[in-house]
Amino acid sequence: MHLNSPVFSTFSHDGLEFSYFDAGHEDGPPTLLIHGFASSAVVNWVQPGWLQTLGQAGRRVIAIDNRGHGGSSKPHDPAAYHPSLMARDATALLDHLGIERAGVMGYSMGARISTFMALEHSERVRSLVLGGLGIGLVHGVGDWDPIAEALLAPSLDDVSHERGRMFRAFADKTQSDRQALAACISSNRALVSEAELAHVVQPVLIGVGTKDDIAGSPHELADLLPDARAVDIPGRDHMLAVGDRVFKAAVLDFYQEIGAAHS
Repeated sequence: MHLNSPVFSTFSHDGLEFSYFDAGHEDGPPTLLIHGFASSAVVNWVQPGWLQTLGQAGRRVIAIDNRGHGGSSKPHDPAAYHPSLMARDATALLDHLGIERAGVMGYSMGARISTFMALEHSERVRSLVLGGLGIGLVHGVGDWDPIAEALLAPSLDDVSHERGRMFRAFADKTQSDRQALAACISSNRALVSEAELAHVVQPVLIGVGTKDDIAGSPHELADLLPDARAVDIPGRDHMLAVGDRVFKAAVLDFYQEIGAAHS
């Protein structure tokens, strides 16, 4: 089932090429995974064990490299990175694979994209798992301009901003196109209003680390959604919460709870 080293394929959409994998159980309920900023399908979902966890649970596991990331095309125009466009990329992957509806799971930026997908392509989304993003989806997640500056700095040694250093180091580690990431961060931060959240009718699970200083409260966000529950990921910050066993167990319980009709 290629649960440790999935085979990547490509498809074309919106004038761009996208890299993705389709693994796990072919006949299982499909789960579409959307990774976070400066990450990739491998870094967000394979290395932390999500592909293995979901595949062993009998699910079909699909993950896209977002535009600007991983093996996908990397435009340098900030206008190319609105969450609506990136949600359309994910929906186009479902079209490419002939999948009508899927459970959608996103982390951080991927959680924002997943929410836009649920709002703008509601009929394609069975359920939502939002990791690493709580009430910040509505209120914002702070000043990210220093992160764009950090990404474009000559080297990590030139960056003094703490969060900027964190993301610059991560981008260097993943050998990312830093100009594409700077374009992405400048235009991907579109917020979702409380009124819009009322239209997210799918079952939702929100998981955020208790030491995450970026995401905002998962409980405050859950209170604004018609059918949502929140889980605290103990002792984890924004970078480490994604692969935590508490989060994985909560997701598996969530899928079991909502049943095949929604998962």
